[in-house]
Amino acid sequence: MTAADEGRSLGELVASATAELSGLVHDEIALAKAELRQDVRRALLGSVAGMVGAVLTVFAVPLFSFALAFWIHNWWGISLALSCTIVGGFYVLLALLLFLLAKSRFGRIAPPERSIRSAKASASVLSSVRPRPRGVPADEAGSST
Repeated sequence: MTAADEGRSLGELVASATAELSGLVHDEIALAKAELRQDVRRALLGSVAGMVGAVLTVFAVPLFSFALAFWIHNWWGISLALSCTIVGGFYVLLALLLFLLAKSRFGRIAPPERSIRSAKASASVLSSVRPRPRGVPADEAGSST
């Protein structure tokens, strides 16, 4: 069946196709917005759960530190001050190891040498290019005199 059989002109067909395309674009945008809202809700819930977990961990570290100190005090029969010092020394040693690990990882970071070379090459090419003078059209040249 052709457009002539339906009694619709080419202009009507183009207008119909444009309206349907516009509707499709609007529907796609609405779908994207709905998906983004859902992803934002998930990200918000995940970040809140992560923050609550981090806060609970921060609260738990001192409790476990005291528990470890008391366990050392009871197990080895040493003074409570010395057992707290042992736990603190363990934390300092662990922090030192983590700092050394971080330093070794950061030491491996190198500047982006290929990007720097490419940027320098582009800059040298662009610095040697001279702008071409633009020609004035004939009708403008005649009107300015």
